[in-house]
Amino acid sequence: MNKPGNIRLIATVALLASLLLIFMQVEPQKTTAFAAAASTFDPATNPLTAEWSGPYGGVPPFDKVNVADFKPAMEFAMAENLREIDAIANNKARPTFDNTMIPLENAGQMLARVNIIFGIWATNMNSPEFAPIQAEMQPKLAAHYDKIVQNSALFKRIEAVKNSPSSKKLNSEQQRLVKIYYENFVHAGAKLDAATKTRVSALNQELATLFAKFNQNLQGEESETYLLIENEAQLSGLPQSLKDAAAADATSKGKKGWMIRNTRSSTDPFLTYADDRGLREKVWKMFVSRGDNNDSRDNKAIITQILKLRAERAKLFGFPTHAHWILEQKMAKTPENAMKLMEAVWPAAIGRVHEEVADMQKLADAEGKGVKIEPWDYHYYMEKVRKQKYDLDQNEVKPYLQLDKMRDAMFWVAGELFGLKFKRVDGLPVFHPDVSVYEVTDLKTGKHIGLWYFDPYARDGKDSGAWMNQYRNQSRIGGKEITTIVSNNSNFVKAKPGEPVLISWDDATTMFHEFGHALHGLSSNVTYPTLSGTAVPSDYVEFPSQLLEHWLSTPEVLNKFAINYKTGEPIPKELVEKIQKASTFNQGFDTTEYLASALVDMKMHLAGDKAIDPDKFEQDTLTALNMPKEIVMRHRPTQFRHIFGSDDYSAGYYSYLWSDVHSADAFTAFTEAGGPYDKKVAAKLKKYVFSIGNTIDPLVAYKLFRGHDAQVEALMKDRGFPVPKSK
Repeated sequence: MNKPGNIRLIATVALLASLLLIFMQVEPQKTTAFAAAASTFDPATNPLTAEWSGPYGGVPPFDKVNVADFKPAMEFAMAENLREIDAIANNKARPTFDNTMIPLENAGQMLARVNIIFGIWATNMNSPEFAPIQAEMQPKLAAHYDKIVQNSALFKRIEAVKNSPSSKKLNSEQQRLVKIYYENFVHAGAKLDAATKTRVSALNQELATLFAKFNQNLQGEESETYLLIENEAQLSGLPQSLKDAAAADATSKGKKGWMIRNTRSSTDPFLTYADDRGLREKVWKMFVSRGDNNDSRDNKAIITQILKLRAERAKLFGFPTHAHWILEQKMAKTPENAMKLMEAVWPAAIGRVHEEVADMQKLADAEGKGVKIEPWDYHYYMEKVRKQKYDLDQNEVKPYLQLDKMRDAMFWVAGELFGLKFKRVDGLPVFHPDVSVYEVTDLKTGKHIGLWYFDPYARDGKDSGAWMNQYRNQSRIGGKEITTIVSNNSNFVKAKPGEPVLISWDDATTMFHEFGHALHGLSSNVTYPTLSGTAVPSDYVEFPSQLLEHWLSTPEVLNKFAINYKTGEPIPKELVEKIQKASTFNQGFDTTEYLASALVDMKMHLAGDKAIDPDKFEQDTLTALNMPKEIVMRHRPTQFRHIFGSDDYSAGYYSYLWSDVHSADAFTAFTEAGGPYDKKVAAKLKKYVFSIGNTIDPLVAYKLFRGHDAQVEALMKDRGFPVPKSK
């Protein structure tokens, strides 16, 4: 399994959630500011509000974006959306699918265009000029979204369509659309009384402000703090490629020496290879202390307030805790179901950690340096154990993992499984020179499917981690085909000019994971944008992406694309065999650091209105869980974007484990059929998982693909854990 924290979909999901609400048609507030914006703003000349022009049904005008345009564009787009919503809500005709649901699906397109670029700037191109605009507009957007779900006239029309006898004559996708609209409105408070609606909206605006501040604090920590090394002797143990990248990073900051950024993509390799234990400790403490330094970027008070506001909101909705409210719309349905899965895996995970630490300690003792394994030693000695147990040195693998070749490998897998072809296109606007664009077509017919944007490199003003974004949803309302636009975003460190970027096995796995999200969006074949692509519950959306990770290690991929960057020779068969034999290595660490984060997330949100000190709660919870002292949470609370950068994964970080039960079970369908490229199984996977969006209940869809519910036994086998005996 890949490390879930590296698979940061949080920016994407936040954006998709807002887009979902946009397609649900958010009604803006009727304020004089909006009215003024509407009277002086020309939407046709502003690149943010104007319809996208150019090939492929139009493309985002990234080359024309001016930060100063965001506020007036957003305010005008909300006002325009209000006029559209008023026309739907005040329609005197009897509510029908055609006069209510279809206009809702078609409305809000201008706001969607503005909001997608706003989100890209927030996560990829943040700057001192943009930050105050983000802080101002996010609570306004929250108020805007509340207005729509609190619009009684509109909700009554949706409810009338749902309850109408004629609804039974709708096709299955139309019925699903009505159901999703109705449930989303109810979940967001459509049935609350007026006073409660007002309070909920106020809470949402406060939360949006806090989310923006949390994200900006963390982004500042990651962009502006680093360790500068001036003595090359302290780089002992680091491969030359890492040293070159660290030197390039230092140069980018106008410094001499070698710079270790305060991001996972920079710190993890250093912790794995650096011989200098003192520096490893410094780098580790720098990274795990993000947002927890009692300074201007400290996030602890923000977390306490977020939890308090969420608890109050949940009670207003009639739920005992925020976790209960959130999981109402997830596959797990209840916190108890999510906890049951996590607690079933936890003992095996920490048991494996103790075994891993014992192996490391033996090696450390043999060195005679008096080292007692600490958290900053885990990666370093883990790598030594890997070499001892499996004769596998990641430095031996890395020369075969070129970033460009791994990208090509993903394209090849997409062709084999789903019949997709990727071809680079030049000349389209991009938001940064590092971004490249590819047209996606049907491999057999040549039909245009969509566009894929790739933004691979780290830079200041960009969130750390990796994620997928959906710039435009696939749909075909009224027979008009709208093709999708998606992106993958990573944080690799650039190599020296003229040399390839070499990545780790974990990085390559993460690439395949995020590309799985992209394929989920690109494979979409539905009518309505609200049900399109990745618009599924968060504890299901990770399933297609985690499933795709399995194809990286297939011999077909490694033999074709794992090419030595110096010799051009394919990876040796014996090295591939070592990789496969070591496939369950270090699963104790991977699973425990992830599950610790998921459990703390859930327990924080099950605490109700209890005032929480984040550091103390973390310590007390992990102590009660018997967390091995050699490991910390993958995301400590003060840097946990998934749950405090938005609502989207709050009380929901368990989703990666829930989804991985499905991905492990699903891959078994391929192995049972004879191999990972079985055409019949791939066709079923595309039909019932990748192409249907949210047109079918995910539980039903999975059964249609697999023939039964996902089994946790497949997950345990996949990780090399003891399989629990059936009762």
